[in-house]
Amino acid sequence: MIVNLAERAHNHNWRLDPIVRSLLDTDFYKLLMLQFIWKHFPNVHATFTLVNRTTSVPLADIVGMEELRQQLDHVRNLRFHKSELIWLAGNTFYGKRGIFEPAFLEWLEDDFELPEYELFVEGGQFNLSFHGPWSQVTLWEVYSLAILSELKTRSSLREMSEFSLDILYARAKAKLWSKIERLRGVPGLKIADFGTRRRHSFLWQEYVVRAMRDTLGAAFTGSSNTYLAYKHDLEAIGTNAHELPMAMAAMANSDAELKASQYRMLELWQNTYQRELLVMLPDTFGTTQFLADAPDWVTDWTGQRIDSKNPFLAGDEYIQWLTDRGRDPGKKLLIASDGLDVEDILALHAYFSGEIVGNHRPTDFHQAADFLDPLKWNARRRIRFSAGWGTLLTNDFRECDPNSSDVFDPISLVCKLTDANGMAAVKLSDNYAKAMGAADDVERYRHVFGAAGVTNLPTFV
Repeated sequence: MIVNLAERAHNHNWRLDPIVRSLLDTDFYKLLMLQFIWKHFPNVHATFTLVNRTTSVPLADIVGMEELRQQLDHVRNLRFHKSELIWLAGNTFYGKRGIFEPAFLEWLEDDFELPEYELFVEGGQFNLSFHGPWSQVTLWEVYSLAILSELKTRSSLREMSEFSLDILYARAKAKLWSKIERLRGVPGLKIADFGTRRRHSFLWQEYVVRAMRDTLGAAFTGSSNTYLAYKHDLEAIGTNAHELPMAMAAMANSDAELKASQYRMLELWQNTYQRELLVMLPDTFGTTQFLADAPDWVTDWTGQRIDSKNPFLAGDEYIQWLTDRGRDPGKKLLIASDGLDVEDILALHAYFSGEIVGNHRPTDFHQAADFLDPLKWNARRRIRFSAGWGTLLTNDFRECDPNSSDVFDPISLVCKLTDANGMAAVKLSDNYAKAMGAADDVERYRHVFGAAGVTNLPTFV
């Protein structure tokens, strides 16, 4: 059934409508990481803190404190349903059945609950944090981001007439179609929905995912949203994130252990999961240093996800690293996932799907059109490429408001691990603008890991 989004926004009592409908309404990698944490770090305590990096938008002046509390409290009272756990137990993920252990699923059913949160307002922004056992607190990340993102949306929807809402959603649907139309029929294209955490709303994400499924066919590989994968019989997509190496680094007892922690995390991960789930995310403390010192067995992993570096540069760096170590890049997987839009996806797909003629490479996405020209590459694949399309798939309402405002523009919300067992957590990233942590801690980590390959890039989402 197609939901009339404009009519629902106009007539619905939003106070009674939960944003998060199921504990499965989270990124699939959060569940994979949750089992990993439950298995290897059951006694570690952690803190997650939400940050609005778009400081020009005073969220606490837009979203009501009581409404936010109601949504957070609703999620705290949710439990995994028996049918959802049966699906996790029996479904095939990445070609393998039984990824989730029976004892873990029993724990989800009998013992899992989200801990309390701390919430206050400071300088027009919400100070929202979560503390407790790492295995209990980690799932708060995506729920809190999705809740605040949609509450921002609802606040603006309430101010619009039904006619204005009709125009808003008509324009957004036309914009979505214009993007999808450019992707239809592109040979070898692989693309997944990664848009849960900063979505316009749950209903809009569901609409977008169904549109992608119905129009792109096999090019649409699935969704990172576990609930939508469950509900619509899609592939659940995701592996791991920065949280794991950040926590293991925070608990290191020396600089040597700190440096080695990024590889220790991979070792534990491959003892837990195999094959297509062996996709590394090397940029937590800088991709260049990670690859330079990585043990040889890391080259046998399935692939790499790029999250904070120019993906053209990062992909070439990974290909060269594999080649230098005697591995065939054509058998590996490269996933880009940082602030992508349709032009970026097409350019990256073209660039990595063929052998580039000469040494020309785009320095930014404004030169993307050059790589849609098949004369610049031949048919031999350089590496398997896939795009994780996030915010600009599920929350691109820019210039859709008939009142010509920017209130529906997405903002850069993050909820990151800030300590593990009382020790401060740090993320350096490949982008100086995305580094997180106290200045003294960041300086220490820079001393240990260096800054090779790190640059300043604009941060959109």
